[in-house]
Amino acid sequence: MGRKRFKGRAIDGVLVLHKDGGMTSNDALQKAKRLFFAAKAGHTGALDPLATGVLPLCFGEATKFSQYLLDADKRYRSTFCLGVSTETGDSDGEVRARHSVSGLTEEQIAKALDNFRGDIQQVPSMYSALKHQGQPLYKLARQGIVVEREPRSVTVYELKLLDYRSAERLGEEYAELDVEVFCSKGTYIRSIAEDLGESLGCGAHVSVLHRMAAGPFEETQAISLEALSEERGEGLAEQLDHHLLRVDAPVAQLPSLTLPDDSAYYFKQGNAVMDAQVYRLGDEGDMVRVFDSAERFLGVAELTDDGRVAPKRLLAS
Repeated sequence: MGRKRFKGRAIDGVLVLHKDGGMTSNDALQKAKRLFFAAKAGHTGALDPLATGVLPLCFGEATKFSQYLLDADKRYRSTFCLGVSTETGDSDGEVRARHSVSGLTEEQIAKALDNFRGDIQQVPSMYSALKHQGQPLYKLARQGIVVEREPRSVTVYELKLLDYRSAERLGEEYAELDVEVFCSKGTYIRSIAEDLGESLGCGAHVSVLHRMAAGPFEETQAISLEALSEERGEGLAEQLDHHLLRVDAPVAQLPSLTLPDDSAYYFKQGNAVMDAQVYRLGDEGDMVRVFDSAERFLGVAELTDDGRVAPKRLLAS
């Protein structure tokens, strides 16, 4: 019987990648995975091929905590093209309709944007990655299939109007609007563009989309595939490891708890353990990061009402 082939290094950590436009998030993930020669990796929420910017990738044990980044708030900078609506809601789609934007003012737009701040309802685009009976909506849309989508509640914490370029200023039959959006998980920027265009009566789509931040990670921390490839050159994958953040980086916002060695032993076996620190760390149901006396990260746990800390996601021994 042949020896089992080794398919990569067992490395753990988080890479804050700058995704270039024109590639899918999975393409970016696979290229990064090859550069690091990593056995296991996953991304933390897809960016459209059109989009650029922050795409955190989790390697090895860090994948156990990727859900915290999927659930995290995001910040985007985007350009909306007013006067042109497309099939996909972005510039990758076929033009569906054109409408005049002559005379459309910045004041009208600023007033319309008020309707997209705070808690709002969005109907996901048929060209989103949201799944229907196991199939991504965009795959159904490409087959000409349209399914009913329920409105979803999202929160837009900030929606800033950065610049407005009227059709007269551009010398074109369309206008452009630059915005910055800070929003909750599940917010579709293209839906904001399309709904804004509908409210203004002129149609709109996203022509530029850049993710500035995802959860605790910002674009100043991000590195591109090109830069990683140049740094590695013909060398070993290990020389890129310094770009990886700690395994607990996705949950760095949680309070930390250090257990004595005897408690840490039982905690690592999956047992809830008593600890006097529990009552000062939070309330029942709150989550914490747990470390041993050597400051090794053990996983995340939930505080219980009887002063125990119960493991929820543990690192492999």
